[in-house]
Amino acid sequence: MTPGEKNFVGPLVLPEKIYLPPLHIKLGLMKNFVKGMDKTGRGFEYVRNKFPNVSDAKIKEGIFIGPQIRELMQDKQFDEDLNETERNAWLSFKRICKDLLGNHKATNYQDVVQDLLTSYKAMGCNMSLKIHFLESHLDFFPRKSQGSL
Repeated sequence: MTPGEKNFVGPLVLPEKIYLPPLHIKLGLMKNFVKGMDKTGRGFEYVRNKFPNVSDAKIKEGIFIGPQIRELMQDKQFDEDLNETERNAWLSFKRICKDLLGNHKATNYQDVVQDLLTSYKAMGCNMSLKIHFLESHLDFFPRKSQGSL
C-alpha cells in the first residue's frame, strides 16, 4: 500500500452476491413521491384522512410501511384525487413495483425506470440515494425478487 495513491486490492463482495432489497427501494420511492406532492392538494389531504393514526410529521415526510403503501395502491379514490402530474408519477410508481420490484421483472424494465424518473422529475422530486441506486444498478436486480410489497 502506497500513501496518497488509490490502493485497490479487489472488491470485498462479489457483485453477483449483492442483493438489493426491493422493499427499501419502494419505501424510498414512496417517501420521495409524498414529499413531492402538493401539500394543499386533494391527494395529500386524502392520505392524511386515510391514515388518521399516522402523525402529520410522518405523512409530510412520506414515512409509510408496506401495508399502508399496498392499501394506497389498491385505492381508486386516491388515484382520482391526484392532480395530473402526481397521477402520472403514482402510476409510474405502481408500475415499477409490479414490473421491476415485484415477483417478476418485465422485459422492458429500463423503460419502466425511465418513465418513473421522468415523472418524478416533473413532480419536483429530489434525486435520493434510492432513486440513484435504482437508476444506476438496474442489472443487479434479480430476474425474480425474493418478495413483493
